[in-house]
Amino acid sequence: MYKMMKLVDTVRIPPTLLGEDVVPTVKNALREKLEGQVDKKLGALVAVCKIDEIGEGHILVGDGAVYYDVTFEAVMFVPELQEIIEGEVVEAVGFGVFIGLGPMDGLLHVSQITDDFISYDAKNARLVTKGGGKAISEGDHVRARIVAVSINEREPKDSKIGLTMRQTALGKLQWLEEARKKKQPHEAAAEEAA
Repeated sequence: MYKMMKLVDTVRIPPTLLGEDVVPTVKNALREKLEGQVDKKLGALVAVCKIDEIGEGHILVGDGAVYYDVTFEAVMFVPELQEIIEGEVVEAVGFGVFIGLGPMDGLLHVSQITDDFISYDAKNARLVTKGGGKAISEGDHVRARIVAVSINEREPKDSKIGLTMRQTALGKLQWLEEARKKKQPHEAAAEEAA
């Protein structure tokens, strides 16, 4: 889930940038320092949006830079347990598929895709159900539920988000649309009979 948060941090402005307008300089320094960083409690900082307040600058002995305490608003990505997400398959491998959730990827293990037996088709880089009726590969769009979250702030790429599609109204969007279309004629016939 994306959230707008008000945060406070200290930013270093080197002496070469001191003659410029302070607000855009501070905003750029915050972006370089924080965007893409991950915190276990706050999530992943996606974008610094607005500077609310810039405190008085401080100079440290032996460093010509100015340090500003800054209050700012930022967009954060915070994956939450049981949250329903939609994303694109970014990679299909033998044990599952990785789903792009914005700044992070989630793993949809083969056991969590469908109730049917699934095998990996290495030639086409996709997972296929035993009957061959359904397949999932890179570029497909899915709806899934977050069932596990383990954020690693030191190595954000090692963070783990576990997903499932084995519940009602979850799955590859194409499968959901096909099921909806199959259901519509039956509903219309039932209403006419009533």
